[in-house]
Amino acid sequence: MELRFDANGLIPAVVQDVETGRVLMVAYMNEEALRRTLQTGTTWFYSRSRKMLWNKGETSGHVQRVQGIYLDCDSDCLLIQVKQEGVACHTGFFSCFHRELKDGAVTDPEDAYPPYPLFAFLGELFRVIEERAQNPSPSSYTAKLLAEGKEKILRKVAEETTEVLLAAFEDKTTRQDHLRCEVADLLYHLLVLLKHEGLTFGEVMEELKGRHAKGPRR
Repeated sequence: MELRFDANGLIPAVVQDVETGRVLMVAYMNEEALRRTLQTGTTWFYSRSRKMLWNKGETSGHVQRVQGIYLDCDSDCLLIQVKQEGVACHTGFFSCFHRELKDGAVTDPEDAYPPYPLFAFLGELFRVIEERAQNPSPSSYTAKLLAEGKEKILRKVAEETTEVLLAAFEDKTTRQDHLRCEVADLLYHLLVLLKHEGLTFGEVMEELKGRHAKGPRR
């Protein structure tokens, strides 16, 4: 194996949630921890303070199921992509990186930190829609739309689709701004439809990923 462990026989491992792209934690592995990780499909690390191996989630149940392990260009650091069950941080936050250094000060902990990568924000939006469905509020448009049922949601999808088509045919001076807004509205309502129908955003991404893996259709 071409990995470069340090003088103490350790290598840092950055753990990333494969679905959201959020960085969850940084820990260290020795050869045995890496071997067990490869064998079991869950993350094992070496505790520098306790001088022992530990299996993430062994006591809490917040297991990290390994989806891929990658080396950096110098082979002295690992990136481990996982499906996180529960939360990654022992303090109860999804990520250990739940505070921000801003204007020379450290902010209070926020479960939203670190923020989703921009291109993964649709996943966060779907999570918000799920939360509105589970905890409906009278002031929530999403909760109201879900309560009104499929017919109302489908009408909104059809309406926003038409708006997208019309915006695409507008004069160049207004087209891009209007089209951007209408596409955003359509994507939101499609996510609401997915939730109503018992599907998840992740399942749609898996479908697209599977198609990409098969190559272009002929």
